[in-house]
This record gives sequence, structure tokens and C-alpha cells, in this order.
Amino acid sequence: MSSARPGVPRVAFFGSPAFALPVLEAIRARFEVVLVVAQPDKPVGRGLRLTPPPVAARAAEVGLPLAQPRKLRGNAAFEATLRGSGADVAVTCAYGKILPGALLAVPAYGFLNTHTSLLPRYRGAAPIQWALIQGETVTGTTIMQTDEGMDTGPLLLQAPLPIDPAWTSLELSEALSAQAAGLIVQALEGLGALHPTAQDHTQATHAPMLVKEDGFVRWTDAAAAVVNRFRGVAAWPQTTAFLDGARLKLGGLSMTSGEGQPGEVLQVDHQGLVVAAGHGAVRIQTVQPEARKAQPALLWAQAAGAGPGTRFDLWEPAPA
Repeated sequence: MSSARPGVPRVAFFGSPAFALPVLEAIRARFEVVLVVAQPDKPVGRGLRLTPPPVAARAAEVGLPLAQPRKLRGNAAFEATLRGSGADVAVTCAYGKILPGALLAVPAYGFLNTHTSLLPRYRGAAPIQWALIQGETVTGTTIMQTDEGMDTGPLLLQAPLPIDPAWTSLELSEALSAQAAGLIVQALEGLGALHPTAQDHTQATHAPMLVKEDGFVRWTDAAAAVVNRFRGVAAWPQTTAFLDGARLKLGGLSMTSGEGQPGEVLQVDHQGLVVAAGHGAVRIQTVQPEARKAQPALLWAQAAGAGPGTRFDLWEPAPA
């Protein structure tokens, strides 16, 4: 039996990265957070110092009960912790682990998930990144009732968010985090009165976790697609090109005019490099060779002897 006052549920919060902090703070401001659950501490930096994820660090800072289980499935001790917290509902935001059915059944109102896409589009681990890579102009936030599938549960609330053409995954993440914070408060205030709507699974698209190769430039793509990929991978793994086998990180990509062979340098000046794509061209502001700092593209080109006619290596993903 819940001990919460009507309309004021007790909340268990599951989240790990900095993205989830505005959502946690918005919940704390309106509701009682009885438990915070985050990923375990991980080694960070050259010294591999054991470091808590941002949500765990914040919970410790403000004195919230904290759990960091290494596994959830079959973890009777953690299930008892969640049950003992007295939570009426649990909220997940970028937690990073699949929730087993035994846990989903513990809170009276189950688990609500904040997902950064308009489901059923972009289910999976990287909806922000793939929305940008695919050139979407609108995305948004969904509050859904979590089930045992991958973002397959019924929808409770959705809100669209137009994507600024200049945004990378960094700016879009910030905007969606703020949107999710407001929308989850709305969902918790209406808890029990919201009407779940089943997803149309035939319209589902997927957003799998990124791998390093997702950041490799496909010069045969149109310039718009090259720039959209740059925007999507800006946080990680960032944009990588190859010249005579050497790996280079590229920054500040934008579309410009020009035609040539894909990967061909068309122009070098104080504004950077202009490189031909499959259609159109891309301007590059900075280049970072391996084990060195990023530098203006002009300085890199002068030192590397790169100029009009130089051609970056073509890279294409292996056939599926």
C-alpha cells in the first residue's frame, strides 16, 4: 500500500549520465525521491580513478539514498531495496540497463521512461544521435510505461522539439534534457489519470548504440549527409577521415558549394578546407592528427602538404 499523499507519489529515480541530472532535479523539486539508482563507479582518465556517474555523485551530494547494483536480473537484494524504499513509481532516464520484469512489477505504478524521440521512431540507445544522422528536422520526448521490450511500452505523453539546423548532438541533448524534465513532472502530476496508448510497432525505427565506425566520413555521400553525420557523432565518436591511411579528426563541418571527385580537396584558405562529397562539398574548419591537438585546417594543410587535388581515402561500411 502506497504511503504517498494523493497526487504526490514517492519516486525511485534510475539514471546515470549528466543528461539525467535536470530530470532528477525537476522531480526533486516537486516530489519525494526515496531512492536513486545509478550505474556502478567506473575507472576514468589516465590514472583510472574510480569515479561515480554524475547522477550518483549528485545523489551523494544532496543526501539521497543511493544504490549502484552491478546487475539487476536475479538480484534479490536490490529488489528488496527497491521494495523497501516505498516508491509508488520509478522513473528511468538514460539509466543504461535493461529492467527485468520482476523489478517492473515492484512499484504500484510501475516504471515510467523518458525517451528522447517520438516513439515508435528511434527506439534504442542512441535516438538523439541517429535523428541527426538521418537528417530529421523534428524530434521530441516520449514518456512511456516501461515493459520488458526495448522501448516498446505504451505511450503516456509526447512533446515534439524542432531541431535547430546548427545543433549537434551536444546542443540537442541539452534541449531534450530540459524538455524531458518538464514532461516527466507533468506525467507524475497526472499519475493514474493518464491513458496509455499502444505503439504502432509497424512504424518502429531503431537507433542502436554508436560504434567508432559510425564517425567515419563517407565521402561518396551527399554533402548534407556528411554534415548530418558530423552533427550526430559530435559527442562521440566524433568525425574521422583518413589520408594515406593516417587517421584525422575533423571539426566544424558545414555544407558549401563545389563539385569534384568524392574526398577531393577543392580549396584551402583561411576559412578551412573545401572537400568534394558525392554531391556538393563540405567545408572543414579544424583537423586533428592522431596524438596531437586540433588545429585550423589551413595550418594542418600547409604542414601536411595538402592542397587542391589531394584526395582523402574513401571509406565505406562493409556490406551487412
